[in-house]
Amino acid sequence: MGLTKSEMFTEEQNRMALIAKAFGHPARVAILQHLFKLNSCVCGDLVNEIGLAQPTISQHLKELKTLGIIKGNIEGTSVCYCINQDEWQSIKQLFIQFFEQETIEKGNCC
Repeated sequence: MGLTKSEMFTEEQNRMALIAKAFGHPARVAILQHLFKLNSCVCGDLVNEIGLAQPTISQHLKELKTLGIIKGNIEGTSVCYCINQDEWQSIKQLFIQFFEQETIEKGNCC
């Protein structure tokens, strides 16, 4: 989707597309799963858990933080990350509404 075309779509459609793009990379999914599994802030090294280089992990964390899915606090020389619970609830509701749409009955479509 080109930058100049995004205004053709609703704010909700653009938001869903950005979130879906974030979920489109397995490293970001793995990071989120790890944060959920710990159910606390992660200040340690995600490199050992995810298995990617630190700059790559940092880039994925930046993407997730930019979307508001995670939040981070600086503690000394490290940054601690956790799931942004309010934003996560908002994302869940957005996608629940989308996936609960009814499809056309079989036989009324090609």
